[in-house]
Amino acid sequence: QLQASGGGLVQAGGSLRLSCAASDRRFSNNALGWFRQAPGKEREFVAAISWRGEVKNYADSVKGRFTISRDNAKNIVYLQMNGLKPEDTAIYYCAAARRSFSSGNEADFASWGQGTLVTVSS
Repeated sequence: QLQASGGGLVQAGGSLRLSCAASDRRFSNNALGWFRQAPGKEREFVAAISWRGEVKNYADSVKGRFTISRDNAKNIVYLQMNGLKPEDTAIYYCAAARRSFSSGNEADFASWGQGTLVTVSS
C-alpha cells in the first residue's frame, strides 16, 4: 500500500515536496514512480527511480525542475518540485513497479497510491 502526501496550493515559481510512504517493505526492491493527472486529461508519467536510486527518468516537461529520490530505510519516495508552473496542476500519484527499473511506462506499475492534489496559481 502506498500513501502520498505533501500536495497543496502554491504560487507559480514556488516549490513543494511530495512524499509517498510504502507499507510493504518489498517495495524497496522495486522501481518507484510518480504520475499525474490534470483535469480533463489522461494520467501521465512524471518521474521514476530504480530500486537503488541510481537511475532516474523524468518527463521532458519536468526535467531540470523536479527531482525524484528515495529512502529505502524508511520506505519513502520523494518528489521535489521547484519552479512550479500552472500547468503542473494535477493530482499526483505514486506507484510501485513490478521490477527494479522502469523508464516510466505506466504498464510497469502495479501498485498505486491514492493521489495528492497540487494546485499552482498564476
